[in-house]
Amino acid sequence: MPAKPTDIHDSQIPIDRPAAPTVSELVSAFARIGCLSFGGPAAQIALMHKICVEEKRWIDEDRYLHALNYCMLLPGPEAQQLATYIGWLLHGVRGGIVAGLLFVLPGLAVILGLSTLYALYQDTSLVAGLFFGLKAAVLAIVVEAVIRIGKRALKTAFHRWLAATAFFALFLFSIPFPLVVLTAALIGLLHAKVSTSNAAVVVVLEATARPPFLRQLAALLFWIAVWLAPLPLLWLLLPETALPEIQSFFSKMALVTFGGAYAVLAYVAQVAVDHYAWLKPGEMLDGLALAETTPGPLVLVLSYVGFLAGFRQSGALDPLLGGLLGGVIAAWATFIPSFIWIFAGAPYIERLRGNRLLSAALSAITAAVVGVILNLAVWFALHVIFRQVEPATIASFGLLTLSVPHPVWSTLDWQASVIAVLAAVMIFRFHLGIGKTLLVSGALGLAAHFLL
Repeated sequence: MPAKPTDIHDSQIPIDRPAAPTVSELVSAFARIGCLSFGGPAAQIALMHKICVEEKRWIDEDRYLHALNYCMLLPGPEAQQLATYIGWLLHGVRGGIVAGLLFVLPGLAVILGLSTLYALYQDTSLVAGLFFGLKAAVLAIVVEAVIRIGKRALKTAFHRWLAATAFFALFLFSIPFPLVVLTAALIGLLHAKVSTSNAAVVVVLEATARPPFLRQLAALLFWIAVWLAPLPLLWLLLPETALPEIQSFFSKMALVTFGGAYAVLAYVAQVAVDHYAWLKPGEMLDGLALAETTPGPLVLVLSYVGFLAGFRQSGALDPLLGGLLGGVIAAWATFIPSFIWIFAGAPYIERLRGNRLLSAALSAITAAVVGVILNLAVWFALHVIFRQVEPATIASFGLLTLSVPHPVWSTLDWQASVIAVLAAVMIFRFHLGIGKTLLVSGALGLAAHFLL
């Protein structure tokens, strides 16, 4: 296991920074984050930034962005990995486990409950109405995140150019997200080498001690064993159910989910419908709608798939029990790798914070991430304010296709628009907290659902 970091105070942290939180304070904060993390990765990154950096001041801006940059390079849900990284910084492995689990568990509980209702009644319209106002409010939270992180990360014209380029590459050309981030890192390296003044590009912090190699190797092997432990038991004890195949399939998916849930959902839907017959055509869209309106990572939609698979191919188990086990196993296979990447890799990433060229590459990634978050914000805004958004292909340039998302103006959702504007007023004008803003917006969403 990696040792608990002891170098959390460095020259970049203000003198009046509060002491590191107790474990109970960490539990309280990340339980709150887990329950309020609506709206996908952009909103979740914004929420953690607001609570951990601005409100609690447990870590500073540079360290937050350094952790975010590393998580953006990993497969799987980057927001959960960031939560794990922050918890690890504050309380070692124990803190990482607490933060990473609490970020996921509230949303997992909700998605399993909704999947149960869906499997039994095939009707989730009331649930959609319940979360209608929350989605609109999250739009204002995402916009605030883009502004806040952009102000801190885009300090030079070079970084502003990188952010804009990343945004247009994603929004207009749909270039794969990992390629955008890696390209930004390479550009940052080249810029640092040819620049006559690296002061504006490089942030030099104190390097940490070299982590013990054998300890890190043991941590890597331990978490891999934890991740794969259910598989032989499922094949041995429940071979007639879909559970072993759920563990096997989603473990493979966890290694290739670069760029978030949308990068892998089409493939998962195809395999789940055509190969395994876990879902019926169109049911993946219903699951995506459920995942988009509940807290936690969007990739929790895979637990919905696992639930339906376990429910419909339960063997001798009660179908409901099979469904719950299927949903939990899908989540296990999807989220445990996040702990592997952080506990085995973060000590090395922390040590390299003092490397000049790596700092240049990561600062370039930070700028590109601002463009990524802006792209997510625009995408989210379009899908909240309009009920229907269609891609409009403008031109093709070899392997690249210029395509602009085109909202169908007749599907403008004026109720969502009004709630989003009111939420923006509450946040930007009256500076209400996220909890109060979501509470008011949720009440407005319920009122709109029942009255209008």
